[in-house]
Amino acid sequence: MLTYSLRRAAGAVPTLFVLLTIAFFMIRLAPGGPFDVERKLPPEIEANLNQKYHLDEPLYQQYGRYVWNIARADFGPSFQYRDLTVNQLIADGFPVSLRLGLLAMVVALLFGVGFGTLAALRQNRVTDYSVMGIAMLGISIPNFVLAPLLVLGLAVYLDWLPAGGLDSWRHYLLPVLTLAMPQLAYIARLTRGSMIEVLRSNFVRTARAKGLPTHLVIFRHALPAALVPVVSFLGPATAGIITGSVVIESVFGIPGLGRYFVQGALNRDYTLVMGVVLFYGMLIILFNFLVDLLYAWLDPRVKYS
Repeated sequence: MLTYSLRRAAGAVPTLFVLLTIAFFMIRLAPGGPFDVERKLPPEIEANLNQKYHLDEPLYQQYGRYVWNIARADFGPSFQYRDLTVNQLIADGFPVSLRLGLLAMVVALLFGVGFGTLAALRQNRVTDYSVMGIAMLGISIPNFVLAPLLVLGLAVYLDWLPAGGLDSWRHYLLPVLTLAMPQLAYIARLTRGSMIEVLRSNFVRTARAKGLPTHLVIFRHALPAALVPVVSFLGPATAGIITGSVVIESVFGIPGLGRYFVQGALNRDYTLVMGVVLFYGMLIILFNFLVDLLYAWLDPRVKYS
């Protein structure tokens, strides 16, 4: 396991390097700059700002300087939040985004696995068709469309829930539901297909032949084996929730890392955008590694050597 972990860590380095390089050059291809405002700055002030942030250097020197700073875990200063560094902005916004993402993931797993199992046990019946129809609807509607619809229906017209902010637990319901819905739908469909296959396997027939109660057959024998495809989906699901939170936090006015990212992209805050992209990339790599380790716990046939 230690050898496998070290090999995965070594393999993550070139991936992050490629991600860093793409983010560095793509943000600079966008029109405008970090100091472009409605009122043009005097040339001497703009020159001083470019000199302070090393933007007057050739692009290859800026790239080398940034790579060296990243190697020291320094994401650099923010161009728009002048008194804060990117490290401080990430430390301030990430706990909010993490809380939101974990809640959405828990909701997606619990309800997705539950609905998928129910559909598999009622295969080709009304329950199965209803669950899969709703799941397909959840897959088809993107987050940025679902969020305004939920705000309009549940917050504006019905006045059941607040439309934004994070002042109480009720403020979490709409953003968590919006983030969880697409992943919940995917997990429900994956669980249904996997559970149907597992229920027809020999070891489940043997468990039933021994006279075990139905709930023990399902939860002790069938469900762990059926969850292997779901676990493999957790990596892309986490990426979907992370990227989805970038938009959702702006829609609901949540002070998380996603809102900093959107504002940084609009203001051409180079270091903030690159820092958030790289930080999210490291999180996704770490989570995919943890998901791979779960395979051995769910399926004894999986070995890491």
